[in-house]
Amino acid sequence: MEYRSVKGLTGAAQLGILLIFLGGGFLLAGAVQILIGMQLIPSGLPVDKMAEAILKAMMDPANITYARLSQVLGTFCLLFIPALFFLIVCHGKNFFWLGFNKHINAKQVLLGFFLIFLANIIAQPLADLSKMVISNFPNLTATAKQMENTYTEQVMALSNLKSWGEFFMAIVIMAFFPALFEEIFFRGAVQNLLERWWKMPLLAVLVTSLLFSFIHMSIYLFLSRAVLGFVLGLMYQRSKNLWVNIVAHFLNNTVAVIQMFWISRH
Repeated sequence: MEYRSVKGLTGAAQLGILLIFLGGGFLLAGAVQILIGMQLIPSGLPVDKMAEAILKAMMDPANITYARLSQVLGTFCLLFIPALFFLIVCHGKNFFWLGFNKHINAKQVLLGFFLIFLANIIAQPLADLSKMVISNFPNLTATAKQMENTYTEQVMALSNLKSWGEFFMAIVIMAFFPALFEEIFFRGAVQNLLERWWKMPLLAVLVTSLLFSFIHMSIYLFLSRAVLGFVLGLMYQRSKNLWVNIVAHFLNNTVAVIQMFWISRH
């Protein structure tokens, strides 16, 4: 029997709807970030120089609040809004269909965090393997280095944490919200849809983990992030509770923020 949503939509129709909303979310995220960036640059700049000026302004430590606001609102528009509209159109307003469950216990969360911790241990060897393989392709290497440098600059700008107030703000903006929005979209919307539609849980987890890694835009870290996504996917597939993923993902992000804070303070 062909799978259909609560509102009678086929799997293919649901995927099309999700992609449409994702495209809209991408445009909305870009517009929001441009509007925020426009507040930081002089008026009257030529259009062809605006993007570079906005990027440079976002890297300025004096504008760190705007940069963090841009990040969290961009992720909200790109991931959360498409997942929310997908839920309403395909299933109604019951968040159960995005994987939320009232039943959660500390054992599930601790096990989830432990699994993510193990995934992070093998992340560096996978990154080293990726660099070794990619080094055989000069053009791809140049692209990978450029993407990695851009990502590193953004992280360093966002992680310039000089006070406890900034630290707690970073916990919310850089640890909690990304975990919440990413889990709602990737596990709650994408993985749930593919698993119900294809009736092949491991394939749904694998495809979702690859998409999860792809959206982070890193060639060197693609494999390591795919492994992390796979672990998160298995965690959700077994627990059927998105809160387990969100809390474990949040704890993993928090460890990274603590490391950034320690580096900034020292």
